[in-house]
Amino acid sequence: MTPQATERAPTSDHPTNRGTLCPKGAALLDMVRAKTRTVYPQIRKPGSTTFERVSWDVALDRIARLMKDDRDQNIVVTNQQGVTVNRWTTTGYLAASATTNETAWLTYKTVRSTGMVAFDNQARV
Repeated sequence: MTPQATERAPTSDHPTNRGTLCPKGAALLDMVRAKTRTVYPQIRKPGSTTFERVSWDVALDRIARLMKDDRDQNIVVTNQQGVTVNRWTTTGYLAASATTNETAWLTYKTVRSTGMVAFDNQARV
C-alpha cells in the first residue's frame, strides 16, 4: 500500500481562516495526487534533452556544490569603502508561503547567513 493524503482538515477555531481553506489548501489533494507530480529528484546534464532520476544524496550534494562554487566565485566581501558586507548577489532564494512563523524565521536566517541578497517569499509573488 502506498501512503497518501486522504483529507485536509482546517482548524475550525483558527482566528484567521475560521475553518475555511484558502485556494491553495482547497487544491492540495489534487496537487499531491497529480500523476504529473515529481516525487523524486531528477537532473538534466548539460547538453542533454532528458532528465535522469538520481538519489536525494546525489541531488543535495550537487546543489550544495554548485551553490558553494558560485558563492566562492562571486561573494563581495567588502564594499568600496572597505566595510565588510559579505554580499552574494548571483544566487537567490524563493521561500515557500505555506509555512509556520518559526520555519520562516529559520529559513530567513539561514539564507541571509550565506550572504544572499535576493530573497523573497512565494506569498508575495
